[in-house]
Amino acid sequence: QVQLVESGGGSRQAGGSLRLSCAGSGDNYGRYCMAWFRQVPGKERERVAVYNRYGGTWYADSVKGRFTLSQDYTKKTLYLQMESLKLEDTAMYYCAADPSRNQACYESWREYTYRGQGTQVTVSS
Repeated sequence: QVQLVESGGGSRQAGGSLRLSCAGSGDNYGRYCMAWFRQVPGKERERVAVYNRYGGTWYADSVKGRFTLSQDYTKKTLYLQMESLKLEDTAMYYCAADPSRNQACYESWREYTYRGQGTQVTVSS
């Protein structure tokens, strides 16, 4: 069983930065696909970034070059460093994990076995 707890959300002006954290638990941490999703009301939850179990990463085009993933295995924590924030980055951000061996992990939130409760990011002008 894996529990995921997101933190680090908050309010920033456009151009600012934030670092989100996803603290995990369980003995097999590090052997999962880890992903960040985000959702705004009325829209589908979209995949933002993925860190697969082989150390590979993937980013949505909308955040590529601005967001960076990193992992601290001793703390069992996945980080999402968000730079040059834009108004359209405003959303609830969710962390997800799955033992999938697929390098691309999963595209859909529903396919991840373990899911967090989210942390809100608000970007203002």
